[in-house]
Amino acid sequence: MSRRLILWILVGVGALALLGLGLWRHESSGVRHAAPDVAIGGPFQMVDQHGHPADQGLLKGKWTAIFFGYTYCPDVCPTTLQSLGTAVKAMGDKAKDVRVVFVSVDPARDTPAQLKDFLSSPAFPPGVIGLTGSDAQVAAIAKAYKVFYQRQGTGTNYTVDHSAVIYLMRPDGSFDSAIAFNLPPDQIETHIVKAMSAT
Repeated sequence: MSRRLILWILVGVGALALLGLGLWRHESSGVRHAAPDVAIGGPFQMVDQHGHPADQGLLKGKWTAIFFGYTYCPDVCPTTLQSLGTAVKAMGDKAKDVRVVFVSVDPARDTPAQLKDFLSSPAFPPGVIGLTGSDAQVAAIAKAYKVFYQRQGTGTNYTVDHSAVIYLMRPDGSFDSAIAFNLPPDQIETHIVKAMSAT
């Protein structure tokens, strides 16, 4: 069985586990809202790709799409960021009210410099913000967003299994909805624009 197939199976199992625990309420194809008694998000202390401190205040003032992953990810992470990039660029004037944040779950390798290099791809969202930190800081933000991640393998070529979902946060920093990572860009765009119009 290929490594890629194993990863996709784990991602699928993780999503089913979240549904089984009642963390998500199905809303429409590829989009879920949190159950009323489930808190998503919270305070965090991280560092961005420029080495500057960043906290939950980063989420204020714009709609924010947050995705957890790592720069050495072979497929899911770059593909999702490309989809977000295409979606945001298609929004026209509305794009100025949207930011994308990529949170690393691999702090051992994802230094600010590594994040900066990785996120420089023109296919990724313009102005995407990368966050990293200490093991404790990453664990804290992952817990706040109900994100699973686990290192697999030893040495320098290890992988990191992680849940894959795009968290859409409102301009006040509160959670709006979760978008499936594998939705096509036009559906991601439609959902974000619809959420923006509903407020």
